[in-house]
Amino acid sequence: MDAPLTSEARAQATYLIYRGLGTAMQRLPEPVATVAAVVVGMALTGVRRDSRKFYARHLRRVLGEGLSDAEVRAWTRRAFLNYARYWLEGARLPAIDPQVVNSRMMVESGYEHIVAGMAAGKGVVLALPHLGRWEWGGAWLNLEGYPMTAVAETINPPKLYDWFVSQRQALGLTIVPLGPEAGGVLLRTLRGGGLVGLLCDRDIVGNGVEVEFFGERTTLPAGPATLALRTGAALLPTAVYGGPGRDHTAVILPPVAAERTGRLRADVTRVTQQVAHDLEGLIRRAPDQWYLFQPNWPSDRGEPPLGTADVSAPGHASSSDDGI
Repeated sequence: MDAPLTSEARAQATYLIYRGLGTAMQRLPEPVATVAAVVVGMALTGVRRDSRKFYARHLRRVLGEGLSDAEVRAWTRRAFLNYARYWLEGARLPAIDPQVVNSRMMVESGYEHIVAGMAAGKGVVLALPHLGRWEWGGAWLNLEGYPMTAVAETINPPKLYDWFVSQRQALGLTIVPLGPEAGGVLLRTLRGGGLVGLLCDRDIVGNGVEVEFFGERTTLPAGPATLALRTGAALLPTAVYGGPGRDHTAVILPPVAAERTGRLRADVTRVTQQVAHDLEGLIRRAPDQWYLFQPNWPSDRGEPPLGTADVSAPGHASSSDDGI
C-alpha cells in the first residue's frame, strides 16, 4: 500500500524541484544565474558517465576518429556547460523582456526562406537538431509574426509536463504532445499556412526511416519529410546557436526539394536523407552545442548494423506511411 504513495511523493518532489529551480533562475540576476549554470554543467560532467560515453561516440562521428582522449574530454566539458546554459536560458526566457529577446537575436543567413515559405501560404517546416537554443529562435519568430507549433515528448509527472508547456506557451509556442494525434494537428497547422518546428536528429519513437547519418546507418523521424510532401510546405533545415557572447545566431538553409516523384515511402526516405545531410553541416559547425547524450545508432546499443536484420521479422517495415 505504501508504494503508490511513495511514487506519488517522488513525482511531487520532482515537480516542485524543477518548478522551484525554474522560478529561481527567472528571479536571479543574470550574472548569478550564469555562474549557477556553470556549476551545474561541471557537476553533470562528473556524474553522467553514460552521457559522456555516448557524447564521445557521437563527437568522433562528427569530427573524426583522430581526436585524442584529451580533446574529447575538452569537447565534452564544453558540451555539458553549454547544455546547462541551454536549460538556464530556457528557464529564464519566459521572463525576459521581448526587446531583449529581439536585440540578442541575429540571423546569419536564410531568413528570406521563411518569409517566402510563409508568403506562399502552404506553411513552413523547420527541421531542427538538438542543437543550440531553438526555443530562443521560436520566441523571436513569434515576435516577427510567425508563431511556431512544436511537438514535445510527454514526461512524468503530468503536471511537470503541463508546467513546461505553459512556459513554452508564454513564448508564443504551441506545444503538441508526441503521440498519434500530433500528425493531424501539424497537418492542419501547415494547411492553414502556419509554421512547424520539429526536432528530427533523434528517432525517439523508434519508427523512423533508415538513412545514413555521419557515415553510419540509423533511423531518423519521417515527420518533416512526410509533412512537406503532403502539404507542399517549405522544408528548411535550421539551427539557432548560442553565441557570440550573450547573442544567438540563426542559420536557415535553403529549402529541401520535397516533391512527389513516386511512392510516398521512397520519397520520404529520399527527402529525409537530404535533411540528414543538411543537419550534419549544421551540427559540425558547433558540435559542443549538440545535446545528444543518448544512443542514436544501432552500434551504440550493441546491435548489428541496419540492413543485416531479417526483413521478414515483425515490425521491420518502415513507418513513413504512418498516417501523418
